[in-house]
Amino acid sequence: MNKKIAIIGGGNLGKSIATGLLRANAVRPEDLTITRRKIQFLLSFSEQGVNVTSDNHKAVNESDIVIFCVKPHKINDILSSVKSDILKKKPIVISTVTGVKLTELAGILGSTTISLYRAMPNIAISVGESMTCISTNSQDEVQNNTIAGLFNVMGHSAFVDDDLMGAATVLAASGIAFAMRYIRAAMQAGIEIGFSSELSKQIVTQTVKGASILLQENNIHPESEIDKVTTPRGITITGLSKMELHGFSSSLVQGVLASFEKIKEVK
Repeated sequence: MNKKIAIIGGGNLGKSIATGLLRANAVRPEDLTITRRKIQFLLSFSEQGVNVTSDNHKAVNESDIVIFCVKPHKINDILSSVKSDILKKKPIVISTVTGVKLTELAGILGSTTISLYRAMPNIAISVGESMTCISTNSQDEVQNNTIAGLFNVMGHSAFVDDDLMGAATVLAASGIAFAMRYIRAAMQAGIEIGFSSELSKQIVTQTVKGASILLQENNIHPESEIDKVTTPRGITITGLSKMELHGFSSSLVQGVLASFEKIKEVK
């Protein structure tokens, strides 16, 4: 991609996006800028040739795409502080900020002519395996394809209505933590039945990876594959029945719903 990109906010997500972009060769190091007040925490990026600065104005003015990766309570002040730079430069603006809608972003900027996107990746973006949901106010299909392409090189993306971005945050961004908690629990069980911690992790992570790829590539429902390995009075169905007895599926659904209710409070 022959565009200069700025990431405003070099925290965990900002750094993960930067790592994903560099790993995918989606941007040259010299065309990527990351901002943070304490730039010493971005030393590993400056060593790769990435522009590291605490000057948000400079970052915006030198970029074609600006990605805001800041806390929800900071977006108003930070976006307002570079408002004049954005209105003058007219970069594509992408927000990864939880709970702040496109209409609110446009309101802060005082403009409906700036191309705005909300993107909700997860931390697997750093290894090119994020699921990123995107919403936008742009009707420019070429531009929309450019933004989708940007995130597709770091995993997969899908456009959704802006009203669904909260749900996307829970299912994809929080969801990766839910998946990892299953992995951790399965690893613990593996240790209890005789495997070392490292071998248990290898077995469980590859099993989860295999399950995901199987469903993606064959475009099938999980239950149809579960049926293939659950024989009458068999080992697998016994384990699944015990998990359901202790609320496995129900607790997961309730956890997702609880997170969705919590996200409504975020500001």
